[in-house]
Amino acid sequence: MQGALSIDHPIMAHIIPIRRCNLSCTYCNEYDDYSKPVPLDTMLHRICLLGNLNTGVITLSGGEPLLHPDLDEIICGIRRHATLSGLITNGYLLTADRVHRLNEAGLDYLQISIDNVMPDDVSKKSLKVLDKKLQILAEHAHFHVNINSVLGGGIRNPEDALTVGRRAMELGFTSTVGIIHDGDGQLQPLADREREVFLEMKKFEKRHFSRINYFQESIANGQPSDWRCRAGSRYLYICEDGLVHYCSQQRGFPAKPLEEYNVADIRREYITQKSCAPFCTISCVHQISYFDFFRGKQTRVVEPVAQEQLVTIKAAKAGRF
Repeated sequence: MQGALSIDHPIMAHIIPIRRCNLSCTYCNEYDDYSKPVPLDTMLHRICLLGNLNTGVITLSGGEPLLHPDLDEIICGIRRHATLSGLITNGYLLTADRVHRLNEAGLDYLQISIDNVMPDDVSKKSLKVLDKKLQILAEHAHFHVNINSVLGGGIRNPEDALTVGRRAMELGFTSTVGIIHDGDGQLQPLADREREVFLEMKKFEKRHFSRINYFQESIANGQPSDWRCRAGSRYLYICEDGLVHYCSQQRGFPAKPLEEYNVADIRREYITQKSCAPFCTISCVHQISYFDFFRGKQTRVVEPVAQEQLVTIKAAKAGRF
């Protein structure tokens, strides 16, 4: 009810506990192979700040968050604020013991994206490699599990998405389909067969929060979406340096420390029209923005920062931490 009535707080925040990943998928621009984990005390402080902003859901992403040695304590910290906790992982590091620890920490939901049936030079996140991990989740997880299939972005066999989706439902999980964006988070138009698979995958979807993805209909047809992006307001992306960004693909704006982020920032970004929105494929931002689709005209226009400028911005901000 608070999310529906008040627009002065984030519904969801994605926060990065570690940028390092154990994989190197060619389409991904959200990882490196050297970063150290964000210290536990720093993570708990940032979670507290998000709690003070009355954030409804905090999702841990990366990189690969399971590489963080204190991940369970971080999840416990989220739950202490009576906030729903989520985890986006590639699944490689899941074991029965690891799943039990996630249960005990209070994890609410977990998502794995599986890109293909057999690993290739684009992605190693294959059903062949991960099926045993999915079986472990089906047997031991007390939290909700969603398996996300993907189309576009160099994925060679569109039919793989159907195979992955069917396997997810067979194991009792929910299944979604995502369209891979380019390096700026923008549309990669689907080929004819990809569109056919996309429409078939939509039949798998049931009615719950992650199915608020009507925007994908336009994207699948290479058409712009008419919507009001609430990134920086109802949705926050907090990088490993503790800066608030629009999303994973627009790191660099507003790039303001979470320490200083307040209701005035939330209200400003709520009415800010983002020029990247018409061809955006970032489903989590679309889903959150849908809560306010009927209100809040956007009268302020900004040009998000290009990805090549992020290194300079990061270096300039580093002195604050």
